[in-house]
Amino acid sequence: MKLLYCIAGTYNSGGMERVLSNKANYLAAHGYDITIVTTDQRGQKPFFPLDERIECIDIDVNYEANNGKSFINKLVHYPFKQAKHRRRLAKIIDERKPDVVISMFCNDASFIPSIKDGSKKVLEIHFSRFKRLQYDRKGLWRLADKWRNKNELKIAARYDRFVVLTHDDSRYWGNLPNMSVIPNAQAFTCLKPAPLDTKKVIAVGRYTYQKGFDLLLEAWAIVCRQVSDWQLCIVGDGELHDALSAQIQRLSLDGKAVLCPATADIKSAYQGASILAMSSRYEGFGMVLLEAQSAGVPTVSFDCKCGPSEIIKDGVTGFLVKENDIQGLADRLLQLMQDDELRKTMGKAAFADSSRFSIERVMEQWMRLFDSLGTGR
Repeated sequence: MKLLYCIAGTYNSGGMERVLSNKANYLAAHGYDITIVTTDQRGQKPFFPLDERIECIDIDVNYEANNGKSFINKLVHYPFKQAKHRRRLAKIIDERKPDVVISMFCNDASFIPSIKDGSKKVLEIHFSRFKRLQYDRKGLWRLADKWRNKNELKIAARYDRFVVLTHDDSRYWGNLPNMSVIPNAQAFTCLKPAPLDTKKVIAVGRYTYQKGFDLLLEAWAIVCRQVSDWQLCIVGDGELHDALSAQIQRLSLDGKAVLCPATADIKSAYQGASILAMSSRYEGFGMVLLEAQSAGVPTVSFDCKCGPSEIIKDGVTGFLVKENDIQGLADRLLQLMQDDELRKTMGKAAFADSSRFSIERVMEQWMRLFDSLGTGR
C-alpha cells in the first residue's frame, strides 16, 4: 500500500516529527511504500533518522518566510502560498498515485479532500480541539484563532477518517462518524528502568508558550530554596530561548537550571535523569510523558488538556498537578526528589505501564485503519 504523509512546514526536532519518523519507519519495514512531503525543508536533512526506503520531497512553498510578520502581511501572502501549495502537492500526488494521503492537520488540511485523485484521505491531529484558543493571542490574531477553531470542525468532517490521540479530546469534536482514537506509540524501548540515582530533573520540548517552561522555572526557583544540589535540564530549542535564558538569570538559577540543545538521542537523556517535569499549558497527547515512562522515569505534570490523565496514573507512575499550579508543581517535584524509595517505586511502575503504548499495539491499530479504507483506486 502506498501512503503519502504531508507536513506543511519543516521536518524538524518537534514531537510530531519524532512520532511520524517512528511510524513511517515501522510501516516501511512492514512493506508499505512511504512518501513524506514537506513545504519548508530548504535543503535541511530530517532531524530524526528515516528508513532509506522512505522518499522525502520538499515542494518549497516557504510558509516560514512570513513568520514574525504582521497579521496583515500574512493575510495578504497566505492565499498565494496556499495556491502554490495545492498546485505542487496535487502534482506530487498525481505522480506518486498513493492509496492514502495523510494530512498532519497543517496548512494543507483545508484543501486535501478536494484533490480528486482517487486516494483515500486521512486527517490526524497532534493537538487538542481548542489548541488555537489556548494560544492566548490578542487582537486580530484572537479573532482569526476563533474563526479557524470553528472551521476546523468542518474540515475534519470532510475526510474519510479523522484520527485523534485521546478519548478526552474526542469528546470535544462531537459525534463525527469518521473519527477514530489512536494514541501515539513509544518512541523507544529500554531493557530496564533508569537507575534514577542522578540529581537531575529533565524537561523536554520546544521553547514555546505551549510548553510552559516559564512556569516550570518559577516552580524550580521555589524548589531551589529547599534543595541546592539538583539540576533542571530543559532539552529543546525554539523562539523563547533568549527569554528563558533571561528568566534563569532573573531568578538566580545559573547552574541550577540549564537550557540543553535538542538531541536525536533523547533516550539517553531520559536514562540519565531521575524525574521528568511537564509544565505544558495544553497538549495533544504529551509524548514526553510516554517517553519518560518507557525509560522508567517518574513524571510530575500539569493535568492539562489533553493527554496527561490518560498516560499518568496519579500517585502510581507519577503525579498530576492542577493546571498552572506552580506551587503544586514545586511540591510534587520536591516530594520525589527527597524520597528515593518513592521515586524508584514509581519509576518501576511507569516502566511496566508503558507497554500499553508499545509500537506494535499502536501500529496494529493504524494498519487496521488503512486496511479498512481499501485502496480507493
